[in-house]
Amino acid sequence: MNRPILTVPVLKVEGDGPAPFQDLLAVEEPLEIRIGDRAISITMRTPGHDFELAAGFLFSEGILRDASQVREIHWSHLENGNPRQIGNSVTIELNPEVELDLGRLERHFYTTSSCGVCGKASIEAIQAQGCPVLLRDSPTVSAAVIHSLPEALRRAQPVFERTGGLHAAALFSPDGTLQLLREDVGRHNAVDKLIGAEMLASHTPLGRSLIFVSSRASFELVQKALMAGIPILAAVGAPSSLAVETAQRFNLTLLGFVRDRRFNIYSGASRVQ
Repeated sequence: MNRPILTVPVLKVEGDGPAPFQDLLAVEEPLEIRIGDRAISITMRTPGHDFELAAGFLFSEGILRDASQVREIHWSHLENGNPRQIGNSVTIELNPEVELDLGRLERHFYTTSSCGVCGKASIEAIQAQGCPVLLRDSPTVSAAVIHSLPEALRRAQPVFERTGGLHAAALFSPDGTLQLLREDVGRHNAVDKLIGAEMLASHTPLGRSLIFVSSRASFELVQKALMAGIPILAAVGAPSSLAVETAQRFNLTLLGFVRDRRFNIYSGASRVQ
């Protein structure tokens, strides 16, 4: 099994001279995601929770609807007829009655890889995937809970504490209770792992949760939160203009610069009390 941390020799400079030192790095390796015998995507990720990553990616992109469509998830390579991890490739087998529009799949990933023609097209694409507009004013969360999120996230990040090189995404209840956390070198992957775990457990939509990310809030993260039905997205960093526009369009509460006991509300202020 691939490890999320690698030890490497470095020269550490403190003062005037270097000295040998063993440093810990977060591992970054490619993961191929397949549906049956069809390759869908390749993403660079930190090994760990790879099945959740694959499921969450396909769910947040609107390709999978829920866990009932998935027959099994396994490593793509076989040894003596038994799936085991001898490479970085995951296969999702769908139930026989599930039909995918392969032409739409190809068009979708062409659009995704080229970032859409414009912001309006990107927002309309989310709506076309069946993403609902969130109910207003529910749930509500206090400013004190928002202020507590950065410290709660750091306490729960095992690999970041050792390497300093990972993003994290965490689900919290409105009272600030940590529900689930995932880490990855890619902020999108951390969110996909988190959402994939909840989707496979048949917990989606996540209408009573908020998600906190240790990064900026991009359009893609807003999209993933919306697809999972998450009403509140809080980020350590800044949101992009398209993230704000999309959050406002779908009634998502979007918070940025959540650190040092301050934050900005860019959308959905009625949920923060």
